[in-house]
Amino acid sequence: MKRIKATWKGVGIEGILVSETKDSKTIKLNSGYNIGVKGKELKDVELGEEIAIEDKAAEEEGDGEISILGCGGTISSEVDYGTGAVFPRMSPSFLKKSFPEIESISTIRAKTIFNIFSEDMNAGHWGMMAESAFEELKDGKKGVVLLHGTDTMHYSAAAMSFALEGLNAPVIFTGAQRSSDRPSSDNKLNLLSSVFSATQDIAEVGIVMHSGINDDTAYYIRGNRARKMHSSRRDAFRSINIPPLAKADYKKGSFEQLYEYRKRGNSKPKLMNKFSANVALVYVYPGMRKEMIRGLGTFDGIVLAGTGLGHLPTNPHNDPLAISVIKEVKELCDSGIPVFMASQTIYGRINLDIYSAGRLIQEAGVMGNGLDMTPETAYIKLCWVLGQEKNAKKVREIMEKDIAGELSGRSSMAGYSPFQ
Repeated sequence: MKRIKATWKGVGIEGILVSETKDSKTIKLNSGYNIGVKGKELKDVELGEEIAIEDKAAEEEGDGEISILGCGGTISSEVDYGTGAVFPRMSPSFLKKSFPEIESISTIRAKTIFNIFSEDMNAGHWGMMAESAFEELKDGKKGVVLLHGTDTMHYSAAAMSFALEGLNAPVIFTGAQRSSDRPSSDNKLNLLSSVFSATQDIAEVGIVMHSGINDDTAYYIRGNRARKMHSSRRDAFRSINIPPLAKADYKKGSFEQLYEYRKRGNSKPKLMNKFSANVALVYVYPGMRKEMIRGLGTFDGIVLAGTGLGHLPTNPHNDPLAISVIKEVKELCDSGIPVFMASQTIYGRINLDIYSAGRLIQEAGVMGNGLDMTPETAYIKLCWVLGQEKNAKKVREIMEKDIAGELSGRSSMAGYSPFQ
């Protein structure tokens, strides 16, 4: 790769020539953006010195008070513009070079667990993440930061909240909505806020990401209360039904508590990282067919994301056009398959005591009445519960019991924070 100066459509441009073909060139501008141009459109081309491509070989993990574990995603990767490939970059030297402020916050240890798209993760990956974080805490680290793709980060964070019992230090997930080659990337604030938060007096699994669209503060959201609520905004994550636990400002050294959270202590964490891989999460929709429900009989557990207060088609008024699936749901419950209801409204809680449909659903044996878990957290919790316990009665008891702050007796209106 070489530096390049040229005139393009009458405008002077400068940057790095990252690749070229016979007819076109790709240039990384000094602004951070990449452009592809036809070679014949460039005038007054001046090529500068050669830029060596850094060796991507793995470096030593290093040692430090905070462990940074790479699980993939935009934040833990770097584009090699010479080849177009994406590499995980998780060495301490790379992180310090990219984010020099990190050394003023804490010493770090860094390594990669795996490097995949977050939508490809499953129960096996959750188990690996939990074990890796557990080993770092057992080794005396003061906190763990996991770099993770944002699309399913809230699933993994919920999984860790159940798999790591008796935490005595923070375990934090963070990521980036926008890649590092974009000037609007959110990776710097998210990473530095996470490392800073990992040094604080908190002992919860959480997600630390932008609190707003500006590069100033980040929210610490309880892992099993978080949800990605926007596809591209930097403040995509919201705390559901409770406020964020804290607001972090690493630049000012401020960590403001916003909601009650577990603090550091002398407890010894316990690893409980077995998850069932045979649980279904199914959204209820108008016109749902009986065959859809019957086809769920091969699963060990089912979470239904019901409408509103937790409903599904029951047709209590015997409308000639309506199709009820309550008989099929009851057959699943009677067969011993635990069926749990969550609400697809995301905010709020299940209430099956108001309408006749809700009473029919309860009579069928569906769990979840009165609870306020998101569908994703309910799915993860059922995966985890079935990894520990098979007895149907005990599964129900654990699902309806607060284990890691995923349930609350009363939903806070402060937890409802729609976009302005």
